[in-house]
Amino acid sequence: MSGPGRALFYHLTRSGLDDTLLLILSRAREQGWTVALRGTDLARLEDLDRRLWLGGGADGFLPHGMAGGAHDDDQPILLGTHGLPAGAAGLLLIDGAETTAEEAAGLQRVWVLFDGNDERQLSGARALWTRLTTGGMAAQYWSEDSGKWAMKVEKQAAQ
Repeated sequence: MSGPGRALFYHLTRSGLDDTLLLILSRAREQGWTVALRGTDLARLEDLDRRLWLGGGADGFLPHGMAGGAHDDDQPILLGTHGLPAGAAGLLLIDGAETTAEEAAGLQRVWVLFDGNDERQLSGARALWTRLTTGGMAAQYWSEDSGKWAMKVEKQAAQ
């Protein structure tokens, strides 16, 4: 990995979570990155696991696995409620999942997808923005208010 990572906050108001995370995961895999997809609800992650088997990525499949197996560190995308696979370059957080500034500092990317209609997720994303940027990480806030994704705010990494 070269240079400090960046946190990208996606405020979902028009696009669905599934479409947005498929786009992000596909792009991360194109970069050759190993990614952890962290959620707070195991049943939701199991549903995403089934969906990824059926329709993720440009070729219709995104290689991945659920955390807790014998081969977690071999998974290019690992779905779970905590932890990172060995060599992870990215962490995608959904449904209010958390990370620390220390954990995020070792990654190329942290993506935070949060529902614009859920006050708990909004306040959680704001608090996470503060923790990560105070911890020295660069961050961007993306919104789709105009109908397409546009960066609205950027904070450079603390020197």
